[in-house]
Order: sequence, then structure tokens, then C-alpha cells
Amino acid sequence: MLEGPGKCVAIPGDASDHNFIHKLIRQTIQEFGQIDMAIANAGTTLFGDFFELKLDDFQKVVNLNLQGSFFLTQQAARQMRMQGRGGRILLMSSTIGLRAYPHLAIYSMTKSALHMMAKSLVLDLSPYDITINALAPGATLTERTLLEDPDYENCWRELIPNGKTAMPSDIAKAALFLLSPDAGHITGQTLVIDGGWTAISPYPDSFDTLKNNVKEKRNPLSE
Repeated sequence: MLEGPGKCVAIPGDASDHNFIHKLIRQTIQEFGQIDMAIANAGTTLFGDFFELKLDDFQKVVNLNLQGSFFLTQQAARQMRMQGRGGRILLMSSTIGLRAYPHLAIYSMTKSALHMMAKSLVLDLSPYDITINALAPGATLTERTLLEDPDYENCWRELIPNGKTAMPSDIAKAALFLLSPDAGHITGQTLVIDGGWTAISPYPDSFDTLKNNVKEKRNPLSE
């Protein structure tokens, strides 16, 4: 467990909402006096057949994964620029922003966009000594992934070259490095944390089932 001094204040709200982001920044300043780092960690996943996805589906994922990340970054960076002491910004992406995965078209688009966002904002933020990077975690054992698949760990560790699924602490340690003074010369990058999965990108057995389902929908009279 990673521990340290200080305190944590929870400010609940919709991380895709522009007004809430303003409130989040304002209350953070009131509580701590300054902002030294920001992590755009809020996101949502939506599985769905490309041919059946609706406008509401698209907007739900894009609003949180992209709009929320963009405007949190903007508001935090404005504060850092005003403070004049630099800062660190981190975007939470995914290996699904690097490799295609079935039924995750909208999600993968948003995560891939975060990689380009980190690169693009190097031009805007570097003059103020603000770094911006992205993390791209692979298969990670969490409460949510276990709810989706109780055998999640066994399924994925057979597909990962180092034979392990990531734990939340693996992602946290990488985040702490990119937020630290030691990473001051690293910006515009995406750090992949996947045990080597993207090097070969094997899919679980369920991938074949998904492919067959797609084929059946495209060719409903094929039988």
C-alpha cells in the first residue's frame, strides 16, 4: 500500500460537466491553496455493436472520457500557469486506445484521442513548465473487472507475456513516477502498463464468440 502525509477531500459530481469541473478546481484551491498536479482519471466503458450504437451512447462516452478530461486539464493548467511554478498533468488512457477490440469502438476512439491530446498540449504547456502525459493500462484486476468476469485474472494472465494481470498498485506507481520531480523531462508521452500484452496482443476466447455474433448479424440469412 502506498501511503503518505496529508489529507484527501472528496468532491462528488459529474466529471463530464463543465460547471462541476469549475467547482472542483475552485474548491481544491480553497482547500489546499494551489494545484501542483491533476489526473484526468474519470472514464466509462461501453460495449456495443457498431451498427446498433445510438447518439446517446456516443455522447455518454465522449462527454466523460474526452470532454471531461479536456476541460479538467484546461482548468488545472490555467491555475498552474497563474501560480508560475509549473505542474504535472496525467491523462488516463488504455491499451484499447492502441489496439482494436471488439464492440468497443467509441471507447477505443476516446482513449486513442487522449494520446494525441498529450502530444498536442506539449506545445501549449511546456512554456509554463507543465508536463502532460498519458497512462495506458492493460488488463487490471479491479472490483469492476471481477464483476464482469469472476475468472478475469486467470483468463488474462495466460495472454500476457509476463504471466500476470496488473494490480491497481502497478498503475498507481507509474502515475506517481510521472507526477514526480524525476519525470520533469518527460512530456507528451503515453506509458503502457500491460506486462507486454500490446507487443503481441492475443485476445481471450470470448473474442471468437464476439466475432461470430458480428458475422451472424451481418449475414442473418447465411444459414
